[in-house]
Amino acid sequence: MKVKLPDKFRPRIIMTILGVILCAIAVGFFKCSVFGVDPFQCFAQGSWVRFMGGISYGTYYTAVCFLMLIVDLFLDKHYIGIATFINMFLTGYIADYSQAVIGRTFPSPSMAGRIIMLIIGVVLMCFASSLYMTSDLGVSVYDAIPIIISNKSKKPFRFCRIGCDLICVIIGALCGLLPGVGTLITAFFMGPLIEFFNIHFSRPVLYGKEYAAKSSK
Repeated sequence: MKVKLPDKFRPRIIMTILGVILCAIAVGFFKCSVFGVDPFQCFAQGSWVRFMGGISYGTYYTAVCFLMLIVDLFLDKHYIGIATFINMFLTGYIADYSQAVIGRTFPSPSMAGRIIMLIIGVVLMCFASSLYMTSDLGVSVYDAIPIIISNKSKKPFRFCRIGCDLICVIIGALCGLLPGVGTLITAFFMGPLIEFFNIHFSRPVLYGKEYAAKSSK
C-alpha cells in the first residue's frame, strides 16, 4: 500500500529540519550573549529552580514539554507533527553543541560582540520559527499555543505570541529568575518578527505564485 505524502512534502520537510536546526543554533547564540534566555526558557528555568531543583533540568524540561504536548493535543492536534518531536528531542543537543562551538570561537566576547550575538540569536530564532511553522509539519509544544489561541480567538498571531511570552517572563520573574535584556526583547518582538518572515519569506518560498495571488486580493 502506497503512503500518500502531504502536498509539497519535500520543501516542507526541508523547511522543518532547517528551521529546527537554526532554532537550536539561535539558542546557542542567546546563551553565549549572556543577556538572558527566551521567555519559555525563563519560565522553565525559573520554575525548575523554585519548585523542582531536586531533579535534573533536562528531566524537568522534558516533563513540562510532555504536559504541554497533552494540552496541545486536547486543544488542536493539527499542530503536532514530526517537527514537534524533532524539536523536543534534538534542540537541546544541537543548542549545547552550538554554544560550545561559539564559546570556543569567541571565548571572551566584548560588550559589542555580545550585542551582535543577541541580535543574531533573535533574528535567527524568528526566521527558524517562521520556517517550521509555515511548513505545517508540526511546531514546538510552546509555539503551538499562541497559534491555537490566534486561530480560535481570530486575533493576530503577533499579539497572542507577545501575550504568551509575557506570561512566561512574569512567571519566571516571580519564581526568582529575573529576565535579561534578551528575554524582554524576545518577549516583545518575536511575534511581529516571525509574522514578518512568514509574509515576506517562508510563505512565498513554499507557495510561490499561489501565495502572491492570494495576498494581492
